[in-house]
Amino acid sequence: MVEQSPDAAPLPPADEAVPPAMIKADLAAGLFFVVLAAATLFGSWTMDRLEARRINPLTAPGLVPGLLSAALLVCGVILTLRSLRTPAPEGWRDLGRAIVSSGAQRAGAVLVLTLIYSLVLVGLLPFWLATGVFVFAFVLVFEAWLAAPRQPLLRTLPWAFGLAVVTAAVVTLVFERLFLVRLP
Repeated sequence: MVEQSPDAAPLPPADEAVPPAMIKADLAAGLFFVVLAAATLFGSWTMDRLEARRINPLTAPGLVPGLLSAALLVCGVILTLRSLRTPAPEGWRDLGRAIVSSGAQRAGAVLVLTLIYSLVLVGLLPFWLATGVFVFAFVLVFEAWLAAPRQPLLRTLPWAFGLAVVTAAVVTLVFERLFLVRLP
């Protein structure tokens, strides 16, 4: 327990300092982690254990994902129970306002662009081209669309194109020549 000097102001309880929106966000995140961990735990449990090949059970392919998902399940349950136990009047309304804020839009744009890059572009296009397209789109979105003072599109296009070409070339050369990684 932390001791305070007698002339210091008393510390508020930890739960009072948490905004109601954060409590509801913790509830949603906790439930998400519980579902994700349960699905991963099930998948790792049903994964082939390779007994027919006399593989040591401690080297089974599902062991590490199973342990990690079990830990994530425990953390998700703790987060969910903690947020259910803490009162949060008007927490859902505050969380809704936070989700539609400009900061959340920027984070959502990063998530969407990254998922498109990793799940669609890489593998469909050569790596250097996928990386260039990603960087080009990223610069356009954050300079000409989501920037606080928006930049003119015609001024952003050459900058985005140049940055995309240089980034794609440097990343590809560094991975292929320096790290000797064969890129998709």
